[in-house]
Amino acid sequence: MPKAYWIARVTVTDPDAYSGYQALAPAAFQKYGAVFLARGGVTEAMEGPDWERHVVIEFADLATAKACYTSPEYRAAREARAGACRAEIFLTEGI
Repeated sequence: MPKAYWIARVTVTDPDAYSGYQALAPAAFQKYGAVFLARGGVTEAMEGPDWERHVVIEFADLATAKACYTSPEYRAAREARAGACRAEIFLTEGI
């Protein structure tokens, strides 16, 4: 079974409110065995809109990535960041 990747593009608009997400999200990622491959750092947009940060997280498979995203732990983190950022999140299967 191929690994899966959670790819997120995020621009934080309210750092104080976003800190609630940062406090809660690690519990979900740890529970589902997430491995961060990229989180923030220097990014250069070559095509498309510019985002403040890009995140790539590896999971054992697509089912595990989806379970993490839909988990009660991550749901609480998403609720904590509501209105604090612009985000696009994708789950994709590896090759």
